[in-house]
Amino acid sequence: MRPFIIRHPSVGVFLALLALFTIFVTVMSEAYGLGFVSTSFVKTLGKTLCLGLVAISMDLVWGYCGILSLGHFAFFGLGGYMIGMWLMYARTKLIVVASLANAELPATEQEVVDAIGNQIFGVVGSSDFPLIWIFADSFVLQMALVVLVPGLLALIFGWLAFRSRVTGVYLSILTQAMTLALSVYLFQNDSGLRGNNGLSGLQNLPGADAIAQSHISIWFFWASAAMLGLCYMAAAWIVSGKFGSVIRAIRDDETRVRFLGYSVEGYKLFIFVVTAIIAGIAGALYYPQAGIINPAEIAPIASIYLAVWVAIGGRGRLYGAVIGAAFVSIVSTYFTGGQAPDINLGFYTIQWVDWWLVALGLAFVLVTLFAPKGIGGLIDLFEGRRSPDRHGADLGPDAGSLREAEAEK
Repeated sequence: MRPFIIRHPSVGVFLALLALFTIFVTVMSEAYGLGFVSTSFVKTLGKTLCLGLVAISMDLVWGYCGILSLGHFAFFGLGGYMIGMWLMYARTKLIVVASLANAELPATEQEVVDAIGNQIFGVVGSSDFPLIWIFADSFVLQMALVVLVPGLLALIFGWLAFRSRVTGVYLSILTQAMTLALSVYLFQNDSGLRGNNGLSGLQNLPGADAIAQSHISIWFFWASAAMLGLCYMAAAWIVSGKFGSVIRAIRDDETRVRFLGYSVEGYKLFIFVVTAIIAGIAGALYYPQAGIINPAEIAPIASIYLAVWVAIGGRGRLYGAVIGAAFVSIVSTYFTGGQAPDINLGFYTIQWVDWWLVALGLAFVLVTLFAPKGIGGLIDLFEGRRSPDRHGADLGPDAGSLREAEAEK
């Protein structure tokens, strides 16, 4: 049998372009290259790769399985919180131990823990570590929680929703309600995660004070690129075989797939959990580059943005999801960073910082109406691929069925 990448050349093309992009940025960076790309922009590009990763998870669950989840950014945020807890604890511990080293009497272990707690939670009027911080001093366990917490939440929520056969807009509303409930809870000071203050200073790696941010930023950029490539291959493998055919069939006609004897709920639950884990990993890579995470990052509007990115890029195409996320991220940075010139109409001045979201919403509407395949559809035009033209006739033994040749397109 031919290798997977040979049978699916688009995967090889994507990985090759990603590798070339990674090498180019490295050569142009301040850390290992010519210095033409600033450290802040390297961080922007690294965060963009993470957004492409979470867009893949959204495309799997929505574009391929037909589940419009308006809560996937919650899993993204949870992944960020899990790694943020270790980063903040470990760095604060180093600072506290260094400051107590000058004391006349050596500090006890409990005094060190109390001092760390006071430093972290003093902003919310507390010094006690909540139970959820029990593994915060262990990098390995916190990394495990990056996968386990989003995955477990998705498993519980998905099992309850899918076994009740909640579908369509009702399921979307439930996922949004889950995200809203989580966001509201995290805003509370007694949530154990510092309320609306969130977790900060995440860009400072513990014990790496002597290492310049230019080097740290390129390391995270490499990690983000590697994880994007791995997850892209995994997602492509999932949707390429029989499993992929079944989830696409669930998207197109769930009732018929159930009558054929497939466990629709099992397939949907698997995709929901896997994509939640991917989103959590993306968040764990994103927020150390952003430097801070707070409950506003998990607000329902963030998950709606995620759906917009996938729609603009072209849902049902993994590369389309990545293109959409990268395009909107870079353009958003340009318009909201004060780089785009204001437009003076005489009677009114358009300031893009205020009007960017309006432009994004308008782009989403236009893409939905006139280019439902999104930016990824341009690749179809380049390859000369067209949607099958049925001329109003059914192709196959039943109404709505597809011929093998048509299904391959």
